[in-house]
Amino acid sequence: MAAGATRGDLRDLLREWTAAAARMTRGRLIGEVTEPHAPPVDTGEAVGSPVSRLTITLGYGPALFDHRFGLAARKPAALAQLPPLPNENLDPDYTGGDLCIQACSDDPLVAFHAVRNLARLGMGVVQHNWMELGFGRTSTTTTSQATPRNLLGFKDGTRNIKAEQTGLMDGYVWVGAETDQPWLRGGSYLVTRKIRTFVESWDRDYLQDQENIIGRGKVSGAPLSGGTEFTTPDFTARDSAGQPAIPADAHIRLASFEHNGGTRILRRGYSFTDGIDPQTGTLLGGLFFIAFMKNPAQFIRLQRALAGDALNEYIHHVGSAVFACPPGLRPGQYWGGGLFT
Repeated sequence: MAAGATRGDLRDLLREWTAAAARMTRGRLIGEVTEPHAPPVDTGEAVGSPVSRLTITLGYGPALFDHRFGLAARKPAALAQLPPLPNENLDPDYTGGDLCIQACSDDPLVAFHAVRNLARLGMGVVQHNWMELGFGRTSTTTTSQATPRNLLGFKDGTRNIKAEQTGLMDGYVWVGAETDQPWLRGGSYLVTRKIRTFVESWDRDYLQDQENIIGRGKVSGAPLSGGTEFTTPDFTARDSAGQPAIPADAHIRLASFEHNGGTRILRRGYSFTDGIDPQTGTLLGGLFFIAFMKNPAQFIRLQRALAGDALNEYIHHVGSAVFACPPGLRPGQYWGGGLFT
């Protein structure tokens, strides 16, 4: 939030954002009125573009509930900055935030248009902290989607929770009656991590080692214990030499719910690129990890379990944030309504 912003400023901005988001997700400009001697109501770069399944998600960071806006009593007990975690060297320019906006669309121009308009509406009340433009999903989230590939060239999200699995969604993703804040029921926690991938080093590794690191065949996506992509990995299987077919430090083993007391999260991440590293001349890119869960403790448990992940040689966590995302809005409701009523 900008210095000097008040409780009323925040409340009014969330109302304005709600109205603008509702218009944009229906394919409309944020305002139709034009005045020749005033800036245009809408930035205009998406005029004529289909809505392309635009969705906009809002999140509240832990710091929003400090002394500035009188919201301390509305802070969920589970919402706190993430503790230090393995394999991270966080850049403060890509960490934290009072508010987050996630805009998703099949057309990146439409997504950028949404973020740009909301940021412009917030001038004087919010200041930009950090932003990432992702491309290419790195996880399936419905049964109708084919499994995408990440920048490592492997299929990603084969065992991710799917939206049709309502029991798993209720058990691991949607906040329920367990929360101490009624306004958050039906919402979720969002954890995001900017994870750099050292693609040049990865590209020089031989295929068998890449597959052992992940625990799956690179082309087929099948677990190394056998079968096809959607065969349940057999973590007890042994190869002809008597060694685990899926190595003990393979990514899919350490990240599996079987290895973590049943813990699951809904991953909804994207690949990213930031161009060229000016110091090394290598490509800057990786995974813009985004996941939704009932409690951030789920992510913390999984990330700690990955301390010995063989993949850590090729990746590094450089950005991080956690937010509480309120549930979807009904007609007449607005973002922030649960905080200010």
